[in-house]
Amino acid sequence: MRRFLIAAAAALAASPAAAQQKIDFMLNWVPGGDHAPYYYAKKQGWYAKEGIDLNLEPGKGSALAVQKVGAAANPIGLADMGNVLIGKGKGADTVGVFNVYANSPQGLYWKKSSGIKGIKDFCGKKIGNPAADGARPMWPALAKANGIDPKCVTWVNVDANAKLAALKSGSIDVTTSFYNIHHIFQRELGADMGFVAWRDIGLNPYGNSVIVNSEFLKKNREVVGKFVKVTQRAFQACVKDPKPCVQALVEAGGALKLDNEMQNWGLVEVLMSDKFAREIALGIHEDGRMKADYELVRGSIGIDKPFDVKTVYTNEFLDRSIKMPK
Repeated sequence: MRRFLIAAAAALAASPAAAQQKIDFMLNWVPGGDHAPYYYAKKQGWYAKEGIDLNLEPGKGSALAVQKVGAAANPIGLADMGNVLIGKGKGADTVGVFNVYANSPQGLYWKKSSGIKGIKDFCGKKIGNPAADGARPMWPALAKANGIDPKCVTWVNVDANAKLAALKSGSIDVTTSFYNIHHIFQRELGADMGFVAWRDIGLNPYGNSVIVNSEFLKKNREVVGKFVKVTQRAFQACVKDPKPCVQALVEAGGALKLDNEMQNWGLVEVLMSDKFAREIALGIHEDGRMKADYELVRGSIGIDKPFDVKTVYTNEFLDRSIKMPK
């Protein structure tokens, strides 16, 4: 009997359930349509099959995600690459392993009735968004690209869920938001909505990427590789058939609505696609673009301690057979 119990215990220890490695994955923001692939892959058991017990943790901005992953409070996170570059210069040692937004998702919103016609009218105005929002550290680069003084605006701390209300009330003049919730601004502001995408006014750095703490990566290359490949496969599956993916998100997200998040996902697909994602691999950080992004950040914002940009990303874990549709 004792031998049987020992054998049973050994078998249990060797089982997939016992071999799971818990990973606290910090999102850039509260769950939304752009996060659907992670929830879908988790629901399908794809992460678990690879020995990953994935915990999806809501975030409060890219800047915070970079700080937490850089400090190893979370091993993996999701953050805007511009903020990753800034953070690296400040000592946040992270590595991008999978790019989600090949195009910048950032946009600026205002009310036409305020008299604002475009970014050159922002001087003297109040821009409201959360303190840790990824748009803030990138603002100087956008301002300089459009010939205005970055210091001519006033930044106001506004909770993410209060942006629209603040804009409507006039307590702020402009706010920032990701393009994947563009439809919500359209619905709420109607014909009075003023909008411009950063990518259309001279600034199109890589957007959100999955980042990993460097020390964690060194010690867990196999598990990071599995995480990336599952995630890449999940994004491909969601491009092919979005509804099951978004449904998985809604089931996990409580108050989220399927129709709204389906619209969100449709806008995400626009942001995911560039020639390198279509021709080389979904999720790739292309060397030329990363070099240009580094020079952009260094020249317009400043990097406290310069570094080789190739140390802040890797494409080694990508399956190059997986591409965005042409």
